[in-house]
Amino acid sequence: MLTFMEMLTSLITAAGVIVLCPLVKGLVPSSFLNNLFSIYEEYFCTPEITLFCRPDCGLSDNQMYDVASTYLRTKIVDSSKCLNVGKTVRQERSTFDIVPGAEVIDSFQGIKGLKWKLHVEKGFDGRECRRYFTLSFDEKLKEVVLESYLAEVISRSKAIQEAERVLKLYSRDYVWGTPGREWSSIVLEHPTTFEKLVMDPVQKRMLKDDLDKFVNRKEWYKKVGKAWKRGYSLYGPPGTGKSSLIAAMANYLKFDVYDLDLSRIRSDSELRRIFLSTSNRSIMVIEDIDCAKLEDREKEETSDQLILKKPKFTLSGLLNFIDGVWSSCGEGRIIVFTTNNKEKLEKLDPALLRPGRMDMHVHMSYLTMDEFKQLVSNYLGIDGDRQLFEVIAGLLENKKVTPAEIAEELLKSEDPNVALRGVVEFLEQK
Repeated sequence: MLTFMEMLTSLITAAGVIVLCPLVKGLVPSSFLNNLFSIYEEYFCTPEITLFCRPDCGLSDNQMYDVASTYLRTKIVDSSKCLNVGKTVRQERSTFDIVPGAEVIDSFQGIKGLKWKLHVEKGFDGRECRRYFTLSFDEKLKEVVLESYLAEVISRSKAIQEAERVLKLYSRDYVWGTPGREWSSIVLEHPTTFEKLVMDPVQKRMLKDDLDKFVNRKEWYKKVGKAWKRGYSLYGPPGTGKSSLIAAMANYLKFDVYDLDLSRIRSDSELRRIFLSTSNRSIMVIEDIDCAKLEDREKEETSDQLILKKPKFTLSGLLNFIDGVWSSCGEGRIIVFTTNNKEKLEKLDPALLRPGRMDMHVHMSYLTMDEFKQLVSNYLGIDGDRQLFEVIAGLLENKKVTPAEIAEELLKSEDPNVALRGVVEFLEQK
């Protein structure tokens, strides 16, 4: 008597003959064929489940996409035959990444066959517009994958990100049709710290205290019903250290920096998408806010009578994202506005200047004697010649010079007295 497996093998062989031979297939009843193929699928074809990790999750970024990207970097060297290899000038070692179309096979607790793959979608013009990952696995592993494996992937990814943690400077790299993926980044290696920052000592202390209070009061903001965010305006002539101050803030708080150019924003909906794609505990920088072309609220009201309206970027939209309902979609965020002209800042809509949007105004002034001493300490490592300091102090009382101008003079010689005499000559000629 034939065993069950021998019978099953005979049936599969028969199925193969039927599939390969159209003549035989035409002679066999369809009901018999269907039963034969269902037996084959049950014993030899295990159904698979596929999970999709797309970059966007509604209006926000999908964190699982970044998790997968980080995690798979540690797996591709062993399990993938095609790799992206990269190395910047500042990196000590090469980095590896998965290439589109490549498949990475992972295992977990003795389970094999967890298949990751990177896919690319293209637009009508044939250019890449979106990437996404898929994870495919045996249907019988569904519970293990969803409850244990993905948790392990998230945990491992978080540990990798912490180990590789560096500050980043983001700028917009706009590509049509890629919502939530409009930022490109480089490592932020600006050396400025508050200790080295040339700034009025009293104002510097006040700003540091304000930042400390902000980052340590998350629960307080929640208790009083306020979004956990803070706004600063930095104003002063070019060369007074506004960019250096932003770098010092980032280094002090360990916050990434997002550089937002409002001139490239076309509509309020685009701005909303951009704000939602930034990370928590970060600094959003909006430079030259006085130069931004915003449609004021009076014009907005009169244009509401139009039936067909072109999408536009408005002041109301900006105000809503800074301190409206949308401002609560994120936490620990700092927004920094800069301008070179205080008078132009004061001409902005009062609604933009009020607390809640610009909570603290920081004046970056022309060089004072206290700031000059900080510069000399940074560049020359000394307190300097007392007589030359007295001469310079007298000249600074009647001259408007920026820290950047004096820093350039101090770079001309490593000899302290030669450098200081060069500063005297510069001030006398200015």
